[in-house]
Amino acid sequence: METLLRLEPYSPLPFGHLHPHPSARNRPSFAVIVASSPRNQSGKKLRFHGTNITIPIKNQGTVHRSVTVRSEIAAAGSTGDSACSMTEFQLGSRIRAICFYSVTALVAIFLFVGMVLAHPFVILFDRHCRRAHHLIAKLWATLTIAPFYKLEFEGMENLPPQNMPAVYVSNHQSFLDVYTLFTLGRCFKIISKRSIFLFPVIGWAMLLMGVIPLRRMDSRSQLDCLKRCMDLVRKGASVFFFPEGTRSKDGKLGAFKKGAFSVAAKTGVRVVPITLLGTGKLMPAGMEGILNPGLVKVIVHQPIEGNDADMLCCESRNVIANALLVHGYGVHGNA
Repeated sequence: METLLRLEPYSPLPFGHLHPHPSARNRPSFAVIVASSPRNQSGKKLRFHGTNITIPIKNQGTVHRSVTVRSEIAAAGSTGDSACSMTEFQLGSRIRAICFYSVTALVAIFLFVGMVLAHPFVILFDRHCRRAHHLIAKLWATLTIAPFYKLEFEGMENLPPQNMPAVYVSNHQSFLDVYTLFTLGRCFKIISKRSIFLFPVIGWAMLLMGVIPLRRMDSRSQLDCLKRCMDLVRKGASVFFFPEGTRSKDGKLGAFKKGAFSVAAKTGVRVVPITLLGTGKLMPAGMEGILNPGLVKVIVHQPIEGNDADMLCCESRNVIANALLVHGYGVHGNA
């Protein structure tokens, strides 16, 4: 037994992706539904007379009202569980960040005392490289990182000997990059914003280590910084640059500035490209109030030699960009 339902004329089509036959566009449309009764399992069809459209509808039997209600409640419950899980994850990341800063400050206080005691001897016997201070910095970074995320290294054999000056360069994704790089145990001088030196203990420790201050957007400060880097390299120290100039906002590799490569070309030392993977996912740029769990990988690439700053810049960026692409990260444009 079939029941025939006749609908009133209806102009707009209810399905945006269906188009009526050209000859029927000016004629009114009537929808006729031929529906099977529960006893008849022969199926049902939805026909639009006047538009030459026939849509078969599979017979799904009788759906009880109680089943529909339970389905809606289950869907609402699933959405609520997802939101709850997300909130718990965000709360956990915030608590982890608070613990991270607490640990780094506590460890820094104790190690800073050792750095102050050693400083007179460092100035007398190792003024330029300051190996003792860098050893303390490595210990500080390792103790801070250990409870919060795992480190994996690749290509450590590519690191130059400790007594060989070089220019190190890396991509910059996160506040965690400096912590991660200190674990390499190399005595390179990092360039940092002047404002960082105002931080109690950590800023003072950076001053004792010989970190090079820089005023951003100040061309004279940038020139002085490059001159100081070249002077340090000629005296046997290594320097470290983030050639992008700032942290990537979207995790993709940005364009490289040529300052680091000019230092290498003019002093004749090698450039050591380093790729950092994962720091931006753990603590994204601009979100220093959270710390997600995860793994950070450090890839040390083979050193690059040359006396052409443009060539050194291009090759270094290509090496880092290729490593990022292999691991699923993005890259902006060209060098």
